[in-house]
Amino acid sequence: MNRAPTLDDFVLAGIALAAGLLLAFVARAVLRWLAGHAERTRWSGDDVIVDALRTVLPWASVAGGAASAAAVLPLTRTVQHQVNQTLQVLLILVVTLAAARVISGLVRTVTMSRSGVAGSATIFVNITRVLVLAIGFLVMLQTLGISIAPLLTALGVGGLAVALALQDTLANLFAGVHILASKTVQPGDYIRLSSGEEGYVVDINWRQTTVRQLSNNLVVIPNGQLAKTNMTNYSRPEQRLTIVVQAGVGYDSDLEHVERVTAQVVTEVMTDITGAVPDHEPAIRFHTFGDSRIGFSVILGIGEFSDQYRIKHEFIKRLHRRYHAEGITIPAPTRTVALQQGAVLIPQQRSGEDAGAGYTGGE
Repeated sequence: MNRAPTLDDFVLAGIALAAGLLLAFVARAVLRWLAGHAERTRWSGDDVIVDALRTVLPWASVAGGAASAAAVLPLTRTVQHQVNQTLQVLLILVVTLAAARVISGLVRTVTMSRSGVAGSATIFVNITRVLVLAIGFLVMLQTLGISIAPLLTALGVGGLAVALALQDTLANLFAGVHILASKTVQPGDYIRLSSGEEGYVVDINWRQTTVRQLSNNLVVIPNGQLAKTNMTNYSRPEQRLTIVVQAGVGYDSDLEHVERVTAQVVTEVMTDITGAVPDHEPAIRFHTFGDSRIGFSVILGIGEFSDQYRIKHEFIKRLHRRYHAEGITIPAPTRTVALQQGAVLIPQQRSGEDAGAGYTGGE
């Protein structure tokens, strides 16, 4: 210290620090007002940005006020350098955390808009957050005067050993990235695996995919296994699909009348039942001369996979009631057994050698 601090020095330092605090208070109030406006917009990205700025700007104002106060005081060059370095590290830490929040929030927003569901694919969010925090950590080390070149070299060499030790984990990580990048599976899709698991995809993270069954149970599937198994995605390329209901009528039925009545029931169900496709064109196809009836298929349109059970339920009830009202019969399988009168059941004859052994008569 070249000279002793005077009262004027402390007053100027206090004014600088107070100005920084006042600026932080004003910035927080303004950003709170902006946050209220951002909530009324459709894009959720502005909410993330304003929320991050509410953390960065007040702390930046306080750090600026503290730096100005330190510059006013007659400090030695070493102390001044240490104070500035501490404030820089603090500011870098705050900016890094805010940047991680903003970028991961924007990635989450983009993921939600692409998949069209409330859940998000957290694998991209987590990877983005880790990368931003790692970059901020390296900048902090560089600010403190620590060379990051040996650290990067050590990380490169150690990364090989870690990669060998975490083969399964890394395989699941890259499998999850591949699944999302190829857009074969997205959160919200209804899938069925060849091993029998099926349900809605809730989330795809760095290690596993979570599937919610219709019974609300969660099935956890490693990403590597999901990438290798045969899978049917009932939500792509589009969510609407068709289902087939088998039926049959008696041979004495008027098939034109049956087709007309069935088409009316299909139209009624498609219009009234939630989850059906109102613009679905009724499709009835006769296909089999069965033992006791003529079989046909009815094709129904549904909005998504889980709607089929409710639509089948209502369609079968209404079709049965309408057939009963129209006098159309749905015969049960019957079989006629005819017995010839006077027939005698002859037991199977044993071999000739055994049969002759019991013969005692003669000529």
